Amino acid sequence: MLADYQRAFIELAISCDVLKFGEFTLKSGRISPYFFNAGRFDNGDALHRLGGFYADALQASGVKYDMLFGPAYKGIPLVSATSIALAAQYNKAVPYAFNRKEAKTHGEGGLTVGADLTGDVIIVDDVITAGTAIREVIAILQQTPANPVGVMVAIDRQEKGKAEQSAIQEVESEYGISVVSIVKIDHVVEYLKETQEYSQFISPIEGYRRSYGTAV
Repeated sequence: MLADYQRAFIELAISCDVLKFGEFTLKSGRISPYFFNAGRFDNGDALHRLGGFYADALQASGVKYDMLFGPAYKGIPLVSATSIALAAQYNKAVPYAFNRKEAKTHGEGGLTVGADLTGDVIIVDDVITAGTAIREVIAILQQTPANPVGVMVAIDRQEKGKAEQSAIQEVESEYGISVVSIVKIDHVVEYLKETQEYSQFISPIEGYRRSYGTAV
């Protein structure tokens, strides 16, 4: 059953053209009946609301953490918005940090900006596609006193990679961490069935799930 914040997130994603329906050729060569582009959350109101949805999903997950980390570059506004929302909505002053693409050689220097990396850390990003970027971030965190315990993303496509597992499932099993999403693609299908506004895309998405989807 859809939570209120999940329904509101899907509505925002559709209204911002973040979530689109049709035929889209993915990097894998698969023809997907939907496409998700988090870069279209491109104004202050959308980012404000998006941070709230990340905070809601993180609270609902029950995962214990001490701080947040946003991978450059997309993760920087996401981790900032999530930290602000946790303070505003849940009265939680959660420290956060993010990395630079290149280490700074002047001033205080270093590869990261923000709070000291320590304790249990949640990585905040938009999606996990192949898992390459997340593995790079985990490698950075493993060189510090911080302990990566989870990843927070906007949507879980529930889609197989080259093997039977999705990239998210691979990351979970490889590192023994939790990956939390605001919604899964099954939630999107549930929403479409509720509203019937995009009912013509329900069958293509379910067919795509049968061909390429994971069990959960």
